[in-house]
Amino acid sequence: MPGFFKRLIPKKFRKQKVVIPVVRLQGVIQAGGSQFRPALNLAAIEDLLQKAFDMKSAPAVAISINSPGGSPVQSRMIFHRIRDLAKEKEKKVLVFVEDVAASGGYLIALCGDEIIADPTSIVGSIGVISGGFGFPELLKKIGVERRVYTSGENKSVLDPFQPEKQSDIDHLKWLQGEVHRVFIDMVKERRGTKLSDSPDLFTGLFWTGETAEALGLIDGVGDMMAELRKRYGDKVEVEKIEASRGFLGRFISSQKGNAGIGAGFAAGLAETAEERAWWSRYGL
Repeated sequence: MPGFFKRLIPKKFRKQKVVIPVVRLQGVIQAGGSQFRPALNLAAIEDLLQKAFDMKSAPAVAISINSPGGSPVQSRMIFHRIRDLAKEKEKKVLVFVEDVAASGGYLIALCGDEIIADPTSIVGSIGVISGGFGFPELLKKIGVERRVYTSGENKSVLDPFQPEKQSDIDHLKWLQGEVHRVFIDMVKERRGTKLSDSPDLFTGLFWTGETAEALGLIDGVGDMMAELRKRYGDKVEVEKIEASRGFLGRFISSQKGNAGIGAGFAAGLAETAEERAWWSRYGL
């Protein structure tokens, strides 16, 4: 009987539960990726974002971030896509930090109208980093002669098989400075007067969620369900927006025989090692 009488009440007057879509952004941010280890980039998550923001009854979209950073371009593309959808669909964006939102991961987190982190999350690292290796003596030792021909005196900069040149280093530092400035401007625009006047804010340092709140980098500490219940009531529910097909099925179906699987596995090991280097910067 209760269900029968409920159907007699016009839909707009019925008290309905609140469902919040959740999109999880996990991993190193980079273009491309592979079937063995998909990358976090706009192409990989755009459909998920669209689906989340298309939920008409949802007053907000929750973005769960767990990323040590990566490509500044992809980070900015994801940030802008989320903000565009939020404006178009008139929805609030709530960002929740898991283990880490650092460097490009924090840049994406700036898309949130509010940013909530665990007290022990790692937040910040507002800076730019480039890394590599140099092998200027290796070829000589193994009896190999390197031959490089260019048109343009600066066409072969930062060659790992040549001694470093100060002019190459200076140019790289200039590029990093430009990207760093854009990052800083975004932080100031999004966080505004919430930011503290700490001289360490834009030096690349990173902090726990608790300290990040004091610095104004986030709005509070807590966990997703507790925060959503506080805003939308005890009966609030979350709907995870995920790709329809799992990683394992995509990988297996793409391989042709054991040789293909072996090659994919070997490539995956290399990618895993590279990704671990990103996480290890933050003690994770």
